[in-house]
Amino acid sequence: MTVSHWQRAEQIEREIDFLVVGAGLAGGAAANFARQVHGRDVVVTDARDVALGASGRNAGFMISGLDTYYHRAIEEYGHEVAREVWGMSLRSFRHWREFIKNSPFEVPIDNGGSLLLAETGEEAKELELAARALSKDKIDIEYYSRDPLNRGFYAAIEQPLDAGVQPYLLARTVMAQSGAELISNNELYQLEHKDDFVKVHTRKAIFKARYVMLCTNAYSPMIDPYFIGKVVPTRAQCLVTEPLDHVPVPYCGYSDYGYMYYRSTFDGRFLLGGGRKQHQSEENDTLEDRLNPKVHAFLDRYLKRYFPDVTAPVAHRWSGIMGFSCDGLPLVGTLPGRPRIGFAVGFTGHGLALAAAAAERAVDKLLNGVSAGAVDVARFA
Repeated sequence: MTVSHWQRAEQIEREIDFLVVGAGLAGGAAANFARQVHGRDVVVTDARDVALGASGRNAGFMISGLDTYYHRAIEEYGHEVAREVWGMSLRSFRHWREFIKNSPFEVPIDNGGSLLLAETGEEAKELELAARALSKDKIDIEYYSRDPLNRGFYAAIEQPLDAGVQPYLLARTVMAQSGAELISNNELYQLEHKDDFVKVHTRKAIFKARYVMLCTNAYSPMIDPYFIGKVVPTRAQCLVTEPLDHVPVPYCGYSDYGYMYYRSTFDGRFLLGGGRKQHQSEENDTLEDRLNPKVHAFLDRYLKRYFPDVTAPVAHRWSGIMGFSCDGLPLVGTLPGRPRIGFAVGFTGHGLALAAAAAERAVDKLLNGVSAGAVDVARFA
């Protein structure tokens, strides 16, 4: 990101202890851990405001694990890593639920679980293999060799520990409970690592911070070249209907290997997202927040095919920019040669599953040098 000479006219200089960059779910969680657990004096800054990025634009799915089926995660990352990351998602859920419990305002959550659905016979075989691997590790699921919704799917896995949440309000309460000072509308445009502090140039201030935590997800490559090729900005598209007189899906539903997702909202509407797989050349590697008419035409057709009973008109459409990591695992660590600058980024569309636990590990690594385990960027060494 850049800032003009004219915009810098009112800059002030401040010495602070711990600066979090990014006021989304990961940034709010990092601020909480840094302040409430490690006793640091925390300031949070954001180019816009709390949860105006992907944290407030996602579908609100608290779905366990990674964006790949469990047996595939075992094949790709190894059994121990797959189990560890699954455990991280459950830890994130515990953190989110604790924040909701202690929230000064109501944060709607539906603990009804999730349903992973197969759209083809081939995907049904994958679901069966995933269910076997999950059951072997004594993970609580139920496998259906048919479509429990009777909507034309082939098989399903029910994950009862998952949930649907109002993500924007969750991010706001996490930030509020951190007790950190928030400076919004404040673009960061330069980081200078010194021996005893980091000089952080932003539009409103030049900070001399003892520690800096980057929770900037898709926008990380704009902040430091280290993230180029490691975090890929990826656009997602959603729609929501006018209120319905029934509940089409009593779960958070995933299908087509996670490319499609849907749920009922807390105000009785139907939310549908996805369609990126059919238009990846336009939706991948972009920071342009706009509607893609081709994707939304696909969503409209999908709605009619699988949910013909949803006849209420579409009330609103939007997009959001996710940060996909180069290997599918979150990136937690410190910038090479700059041990005072930490980060927790690259959640690959599963920030609600992994951001809290990743931020927790990131703060511990930055302050105490503790390994972040499976999500530590030391894996690239």
